[in-house]
Amino acid sequence: MTRFQINKEKISKIEKLIEIKNEKLLIRNLENLHYADIAEIIEELTIPKATYLIKLLESDKTADALAEVDEDFREKILNKLSSKEIANEIQELDTDDAADLIAELPEDRKEQVMSEISDSDHLEDIRELLTYEENTAGSLMAKELVKVEEDLSILNCVKEMRTQALQVTRVHSIYVVNSKNKLLGRLSLKDLLTANSKSKIQDIYIPKVDFVYVNQEAEEVAKIMSKYDLAAIPVVNNKKELLGRITIDDILDLIKEEADKDYQLAAGISNDIEADDNILDHTKARLPWLFLGLIGGLGSVFILQDFEKLMNEPQLRSLFFYTPLIAAMAGNVGVQSSAIIVQGIANDVLKGSLWSRLLKEISLSLINGFILAILLILFGLLINQDLFISFTVAISMMGVITIAALIGTFVPILLNKRGIDPAIATGPFITTSNDIFGIFLFFYLAQIILEF
Repeated sequence: MTRFQINKEKISKIEKLIEIKNEKLLIRNLENLHYADIAEIIEELTIPKATYLIKLLESDKTADALAEVDEDFREKILNKLSSKEIANEIQELDTDDAADLIAELPEDRKEQVMSEISDSDHLEDIRELLTYEENTAGSLMAKELVKVEEDLSILNCVKEMRTQALQVTRVHSIYVVNSKNKLLGRLSLKDLLTANSKSKIQDIYIPKVDFVYVNQEAEEVAKIMSKYDLAAIPVVNNKKELLGRITIDDILDLIKEEADKDYQLAAGISNDIEADDNILDHTKARLPWLFLGLIGGLGSVFILQDFEKLMNEPQLRSLFFYTPLIAAMAGNVGVQSSAIIVQGIANDVLKGSLWSRLLKEISLSLINGFILAILLILFGLLINQDLFISFTVAISMMGVITIAALIGTFVPILLNKRGIDPAIATGPFITTSNDIFGIFLFFYLAQIILEF
């Protein structure tokens, strides 16, 4: 399929067709597009024009497009649609997407919309999905799947699969259950096609099947599917009864959301915001960490005041000029160490004891610190700086780098053990704390070495 390219000319053409209400030409221009391309077009339009397009096109085309649209933009469109119009869109969606869309509606509209859904089975499945806690396997799963009972013959199995497959967008796996809906295994399509038509499913199904429990955390599900390269995974309850399945597209959405969240935390943004959110939302998200930075800066001021007497010693005054360098090195080393640890925690590859991890970071920081110290001494020789001052700065910097690496390693591990997102340790939190501690340690070590 040729990839559809959005450009100003195409958007302008669609806008003009909407303005003159040329419905036939609009439909002709959009009918062969993938729903993701339609979603991209919708996001380029104003809310009134986007709403017009949603109402114009068939729900089987616009439903999936609506599910792809940015959440805030979608909310504005849904506000322009009637409960009946929203219900028509929802009936075309898989149950997981339908439940997500309804969950975004205000409480007073949820029941109004659900009362307009004519498919009672679809509605029952949506209501069930809405009962599961957010960020669990239950909140991610869809009810649509293909399952067969173990005592079916091959011929009856194929008939049953044909019936169920009509309601499933993509058939990733065929699950085998018993008469009580308990998950027993999975069915290989190859084995099904090559088996004797008189055989029973129980004779050919594969009992080994990966699954997750409905209350398992979503991130844990993502790790399992990533580890075993699964396109889909069944979801069961504590009795191992088959409830639904989670597909890879839902996991990719989850991974993207978590990556965006962690990136914002690392940048010092406490709330999930978008670039086009209003100024007040951006202020609320950014100000707490900027306040922390202010406190850290004031702390550095008080530390420097304690060593003010250095300014009266001409031969020692140059130490003050190295303050930004020391603060930067402490912050950078801390962020590097914490980033590696946070990545290891996220990917579940952080192995070994805490002490072995700390020992590794100490060794690494000493090697890096030694190399940087040599370069710093060479720089001092280049500018004809007192050699004793250069050695003092170099040794102090090695100490600062070592401590910063330990803090960057220990803090995210501690946060993770406390149930706090360790990604917070890669942002201003770790930078500010290392800046303050680095400056203090620099002057304290210099004071010991130079005996002032």
